[in-house]
Amino acid sequence: MKKLITIVLGLVISSAAFGWGQKGHDVAAAIAERHLTRKAAREVRRVLNGLSPVYVANWMDNASHTPLYAHTKTWHYFNIAPDGEIETTERLPEGDVLRAVTDLTAQLKSGSLEAGEEETALRMLIHLVGDMHCPMHLGHAEDLGGNRIKVRFFGRETNLHTVWDTDLVEAAHRWSYSEWAEQIDNGLKKNDFRQIASGTPEEWVRETLGLCTRIYADTPEGTEISYDYVARYAPIIESQLLRAGLRLAHLLNEIYG
Repeated sequence: MKKLITIVLGLVISSAAFGWGQKGHDVAAAIAERHLTRKAAREVRRVLNGLSPVYVANWMDNASHTPLYAHTKTWHYFNIAPDGEIETTERLPEGDVLRAVTDLTAQLKSGSLEAGEEETALRMLIHLVGDMHCPMHLGHAEDLGGNRIKVRFFGRETNLHTVWDTDLVEAAHRWSYSEWAEQIDNGLKKNDFRQIASGTPEEWVRETLGLCTRIYADTPEGTEISYDYVARYAPIIESQLLRAGLRLAHLLNEIYG
């Protein structure tokens, strides 16, 4: 019984750090793969030893809970000061999602990494660009990115962070990751891709922070989340997953294309 309790607690603790849940990360990676140049697609497959970005999209969520990669736990998010400003937020010495994406991109562009290091950096970048677009991963430090804000989701007790990581994605559409990618990345023109993928990781983080601020105002402690909330925010979920995928493709094309 003691062993079972330990396993359950481990799963609860692990899930609190996940961004988008498995489905969301798979969607972002699948969209990115659809927009890689031929050269970039070939190089990404080479670095990943024949695997696709979708296959490794959730690897880091598990890896961060192992001794070897425990130092990356804080890389999945950027907890903001109570005033909601990046400039006044004390940066964690262990790193955050903005610093991690910036540093990993620079390392991969340098071409100086050994094969194993390059594969690990690429796996991390694929995952963290997704986390960067998950609104509650730009939440407040005082409530652990919404983990301490208790809400009810269709009558079930949960917290705001979990709602945005997993529950809303599954409630918005009962699609597979490939159906998600096909439906929200449909008929996109080159100019649309360029416009959405433009900017820097810092600008993308600020954009996500704006959404997070809106969500906090709209979802106070004790909110009963139901169909109206899902309908209101489903387009935001779609937009953020599409942006994550297109911007990941943009970075990978710059690195390898």
